Amino acid sequence: MKPDTRAARLPSLEHRAFTSLSNREFRMYFIAATAAMMADNIEHVISYWVMFQKFHSPALGAFAVVSHWVPFLLLAGFSGRLADRFDIRRLIQIGMLMFIGVSIGWGVMFMTDSATVWKAMVLLVIHGLAGVLWVPAAQVLIHGIVSVEQLPSAVRIAATGRYLGLLVGPVVGDALLQIFGSSYGIFINALIYLPLFVWLINAPGGSRGSAVPTAADRINGFANIWSTMKVVGRSPVLSSMTALVGASAFFVGNAYQAQMPGFALDLGHAHADFSYGVLLAADAAGGLSAGLILESRGLLPPKVRTAFILAMIWCCALFGFARSNTYAMAITLLFVAGFVELSFNSMAQSLVQLNAPAEIRGRVIGVFSMSALGLRTFSGLSVGLLGSLVGIHNSLSYSAAALFLLYGAIFVTRYVRRRQGM
Repeated sequence: MKPDTRAARLPSLEHRAFTSLSNREFRMYFIAATAAMMADNIEHVISYWVMFQKFHSPALGAFAVVSHWVPFLLLAGFSGRLADRFDIRRLIQIGMLMFIGVSIGWGVMFMTDSATVWKAMVLLVIHGLAGVLWVPAAQVLIHGIVSVEQLPSAVRIAATGRYLGLLVGPVVGDALLQIFGSSYGIFINALIYLPLFVWLINAPGGSRGSAVPTAADRINGFANIWSTMKVVGRSPVLSSMTALVGASAFFVGNAYQAQMPGFALDLGHAHADFSYGVLLAADAAGGLSAGLILESRGLLPPKVRTAFILAMIWCCALFGFARSNTYAMAITLLFVAGFVELSFNSMAQSLVQLNAPAEIRGRVIGVFSMSALGLRTFSGLSVGLLGSLVGIHNSLSYSAAALFLLYGAIFVTRYVRRRQGM
């Protein structure tokens, strides 16, 4: 099974920056999808802050991370198969309705002051299930929207938009929290999902294969996922990028954001909530800068080696942030962390989408999502639960250091020894 032949054209189109934005449908998709990803993370900020204020429980923060990512670990492969067979527009719309319902559920609970641990856990689980239904289908959809010439740019911009939403969402969430309060802020957030839902009603590129499963489909579900993993394993690019994001997800992921109120409390001057917002803004500002550079002419083209180097810099920045005891240094290092995180993650996603075999693209992206997102389950344990035992500063620094050592070992094995002809 050969990779999509369109991926082979990437080098000749590498410097045509922002070319996909000339496509009206892609512009609409990009704006709506980035807004939806932002809303996903706005909900995290508001709900994490309220849970922290009410329960002061690092363990509950860890559950928030685990419940968000376990569905990807267990179901992303199957979700990828759905994206190969069903109308992906309807899959994404179902996910949007689930997100809207969860935001409304949080708002009702906050407004009536009826928050309990078990209610929070239920909403967090539903949120995770909505995400695993949405993400693989959304990554496949752009291949039906843009032309062959626009595809490399579209993949990079869509990947950047997704990670931009991950980083900017917390800043907008903090603003809604400060201006409108937790109840009205989360209700407003529910409306941010609607543009993508409405646009998808008549969007192009949604039709897939037959929606009626054959006997082979029903029997060979796990076998098909395993065969997809074999395809990924045989491709140096697919396997390298899947391993890169999987390792980052396993050791660190975004678990430190769930614990950010605790970091803010330690680093803040007079008001922890203000400190919280500034720390989130620094992370987002770094991501925004990286997003512009990634699609700029001749800067940071997607390469496997570059992605590994950026990921190692990310480890160093997070380690420094975790050990920092000055506010200015923490802000600076979070800016660097946001910059390189968006850079290496969107690079990896671009390389995977451009090198995935067209006939099983959804399944390849599902396997990639299992690694990139599903393995974040364990970062909730390493950063969250370990943080309840040794402190969040120690748990984050230990996790970042372990990840750096792993990347260093891979880098030496794959590049230094190869250059020496060993």
